[in-house]
Amino acid sequence: MLIWLFPLVGNADNELTEIIDAEITLHNDHYVVSADMVYQLSKRATAALQSGVPLFWSIQIKLLEHRSILWDKTLLKTEIQYRLQYHALLNSYRVTNESSGETTNFSTLYAALDLMSAIHDFPIAEKSKISLDKNYLCALKIKFDGDLLPLPLRPLAYIDKQWFLSSNWTLWPLKK
Repeated sequence: MLIWLFPLVGNADNELTEIIDAEITLHNDHYVVSADMVYQLSKRATAALQSGVPLFWSIQIKLLEHRSILWDKTLLKTEIQYRLQYHALLNSYRVTNESSGETTNFSTLYAALDLMSAIHDFPIAEKSKISLDKNYLCALKIKFDGDLLPLPLRPLAYIDKQWFLSSNWTLWPLKK
């Protein structure tokens, strides 16, 4: 059985999903997050998408109060969820923001991924909720949701590196 699993684990093409740049700014008495990200699909994920399998990601955002004695306290936790689908009859890609219900169609995969690759002025906290004498961190992560794959593909999403399409957490301080 292990010999059967080795080809799955060893064929990763080093695809990356990562956060390139992120910042929090004050805009109209609210702190807002803006970020640029990169989604690169593996050969297996692209083949599944081309076969009609929808792929799901969530952009997870946290606002943390940094404490020196205890672990950081989570003040806010929110996410933006995306579904990416390919429609063979229309030869087009559809990105649906599951959080807002907004749907956009694209003629290329690159254009569809480009839409998911940026957040602009996403509100996370009111200025009045932020204390000047405390330190805060913002955390951002892109999480691929393998649990929403069709049942036959789910086990592969846990063991095949080509399905590891999530980023690491990116942390940066909130500047008041």
